[in-house]
Amino acid sequence: MSNYSESVKDFVESHVIGLICIFSAGAGLVAFRRWMGGRVCKSKVRLDGKTVLITGANTGIGKETALDMAKRARVILACRDITKAYIAADMIRQRSGNGNVVVKKLDLASLQSVRELAKDVEKNEARLDILINNAIMMCPKWKTEDGFEMQFGVNHLGHFLLTNCLLDLLKKSSPSRIVIVSSLAHERGKIHFDDINLDNDYKCDISYRQSKLANVLFGKELAARLQSGVTVYSLHPGVIRTELGRHLFPTMSLWKRIIAMPLMMLIKTPWEGAQTTIYCAVEESLANETGFYYDCARKTPAPQAQDDAAAKRLWDLSASMVGLG
Repeated sequence: MSNYSESVKDFVESHVIGLICIFSAGAGLVAFRRWMGGRVCKSKVRLDGKTVLITGANTGIGKETALDMAKRARVILACRDITKAYIAADMIRQRSGNGNVVVKKLDLASLQSVRELAKDVEKNEARLDILINNAIMMCPKWKTEDGFEMQFGVNHLGHFLLTNCLLDLLKKSSPSRIVIVSSLAHERGKIHFDDINLDNDYKCDISYRQSKLANVLFGKELAARLQSGVTVYSLHPGVIRTELGRHLFPTMSLWKRIIAMPLMMLIKTPWEGAQTTIYCAVEESLANETGFYYDCARKTPAPQAQDDAAAKRLWDLSASMVGLG
């Protein structure tokens, strides 16, 4: 046996435990990554002649959702950043082969913008079959144009108003669907009814969790009020590699950024994160389900997200805040 072979043998024998640990860790990471990826929506249902509106569809899971929907239906990208939206629309048209992809301006941090978008859709669209409330904001202590805490204002109030303004068209187009992108973060959320804008004690994570709990409660109460014709689904898309944290990343300490960057490789891609949204939007077996919460499949939300009284109280408060009668 050559000296080289002997050296290799000696190395393996002396490092066998370490090599086994490295191999096991690698296999574990691969398995963990596959688990994190979640399920894939396999529905091939066609939506010919139908229209889908998606908020925040110019990036992340919104863009991936729009690309999938464009292979089935007419798609409206409702976005704040019009330049990015047109770039996304061009990509979606090319990759889907569907030229019927349009862009409309929507700034969920402005109630006026929400109302203008709703009027535009009602005036120019004959139908609206699926509304996907996808846009999400995660940011420091900012205020909306109307003076609301930004995360609650964009993630909940803007979508609350938009949905209510489009209900007549959704009912007219029934059977139709409303899909609300929430988050697992709702499980640690609390609705601060006495300080909804968190003026007294603001923390970004507490604000975000409140907004995500509001999403689930909104879906629950909306489904109860609609009862039939329009079905409602809220969901957790997973932990995803998107631009969501772009406003917070610069404020993080260096060591948190160093830890976060390699972890990004283990979490879901935007395409993987869009799968539950797509599932709720098109899966035929869900046609008779409404008001439930999903994470790749139907799941039980946190106890505070099942509180009927809180859902109604949040509805009444939200309606008052956005000026709905």
